[in-house]
Amino acid sequence: MKAIYSLFILLLCQSSMKGQQQTWCNPINIDYTYATRFDSLSYRSGADPAVVSFRNEYYMFVTRSLGYWHSADLLNWNFIRPEKWYFQGSNAPAAFNYKDSILYVAGDPSGSMSILYTDNPKKGDWKATPSILNDLQDPALFIDDDDQAYMFWGSSNVYPIRVKTLNLRNRFLPSKKTYELFKLDGDKHGWERFGENHSDTLLKGYIEGPWMTKHNNKYYLQYAAPGTEFNVYGDGAYIADHPLGPYKYMPNNPFSYKPGGYMNGAGHGATLKGPGNSYWHFATMALDINIGWERRLAMFPTYFDADGLMYSNTRFGDYPHYAPNHKQRKGEFTNWMLLSYKKPVTASGFVQNFEPAKALDEIAKTYWLAPENNDQQWLQVDLQSQCTVYAFQVHYVDHKSSHFGKPAGLFHRYVMEYSSDKAHWEILTDKSKNYTDVPNDYVELERPVKARYIRFKNIHAPTNNLAIGGLRIFGKGSGSQPAVVKNFSAKRNSDQRNIQLNWTKNPLAQGYNVLWGIAPDKLYSSWLVYDNNQLEIKSLGTGQVYYFSIEAFNENGVSKKSEIMKIE
Repeated sequence: MKAIYSLFILLLCQSSMKGQQQTWCNPINIDYTYATRFDSLSYRSGADPAVVSFRNEYYMFVTRSLGYWHSADLLNWNFIRPEKWYFQGSNAPAAFNYKDSILYVAGDPSGSMSILYTDNPKKGDWKATPSILNDLQDPALFIDDDDQAYMFWGSSNVYPIRVKTLNLRNRFLPSKKTYELFKLDGDKHGWERFGENHSDTLLKGYIEGPWMTKHNNKYYLQYAAPGTEFNVYGDGAYIADHPLGPYKYMPNNPFSYKPGGYMNGAGHGATLKGPGNSYWHFATMALDINIGWERRLAMFPTYFDADGLMYSNTRFGDYPHYAPNHKQRKGEFTNWMLLSYKKPVTASGFVQNFEPAKALDEIAKTYWLAPENNDQQWLQVDLQSQCTVYAFQVHYVDHKSSHFGKPAGLFHRYVMEYSSDKAHWEILTDKSKNYTDVPNDYVELERPVKARYIRFKNIHAPTNNLAIGGLRIFGKGSGSQPAVVKNFSAKRNSDQRNIQLNWTKNPLAQGYNVLWGIAPDKLYSSWLVYDNNQLEIKSLGTGQVYYFSIEAFNENGVSKKSEIMKIE
């Protein structure tokens, strides 16, 4: 009888989850705000997330967003236009949950600043303290268990991360003394060098975006480098026994790093506890089509190992993963592979230099531009064999958009179809009556389907032009996964920050994940490479021993990892 009852409960739970999304795929699919100041270009952007837990739900504050987002599960987000808001163009905000109120600070390097507070963020009736803070770019508010408050800040290629103590009993008045903590040291830490792929330009890297996490009585002061527009934008951390230090550099830095794949960057973020006390790191990704400040947001599962080292898992960081609310596999890779990469594609038409193939090349900065924006436009992919489709992603691009701020009434409508013979089509997903703004739409199918052909049919896009930077189909192919990569070799340069990696190209491989870390069981960093069989990494620390491995993947799965190499 007990077994029958248990089976009934299991079926009931499965039934209640039916139709509910249990995965996510970076970049996060929210209704990003259009540029609100500084630039005459129209483009969406989301960056510098400050995410806090409040009454077992979550609030995300983002640069220049005219409000903020709320979620019950870190998966589904809704935008809140607050009842009262003091910083319409707030930059690099800070937030903290203190005594059943959310405290908020907006970065402003040129003027005085207030700490806002509310105990009803869903309503957004924010109140302000007197302006007592000045000239803080990229602030980070932290209040310890003993009620001592600290304000960290920093965004400079000259000055270090700094901090003042705050007096909670007297209007958050800051201490006269400023404590200087640490600055970038690109001569020792390769990942802190400026430029795309740490090209080591004459301009020094920027240290910015501090965020404090306390775990097991240790203080992890996180920071971003070297610049938000680069593929190598990441987050590192220093560890201390006290918020004022002294701080020690974490040897596995950067702990959040995503230089390869479809969309790059994992810097200037926030770390918090989510459902089931699991840790999550929210970060900024670079899009950089219209302007360097065009960015998106990402979420990565984050952990602390037995030695107290903090790390985020960015392996397959823009493929589907199980969501924070998944009971058994939260944060794990679904093993749904990319079925659409460089597959044959046709379209209703295109504008010269914006061919349909650019929606399938896994380069976020290239895109298909339809000749018109109407319901006669379509994009059709031939997967070249019968595959099992589990999910898809549609990334819209703001090509010559004219929107600014947060205009009402934006929504995307389309229908996705599938076929096995290109003659008989069925509905994969029907969003013909969608009323939501989904510029980076990710859809997990309620049930997987068998298909060879996938067709996107536009109905309505809210921008002037219909442009798609990524039509990404995820699932399982019907062939064999690649074998273990052969002849994996490494040569560390006389400049120990750089290492050249080579391997034999596998004809069955779509791409490779290069994995590395400071111990055989700490291969926490990864770099996804398509097609190529070599990679130069310029993010290593001098005097640090590293270990490397590599795995190959294709639409059918992932190979076993190669034997781990030790590199002195």
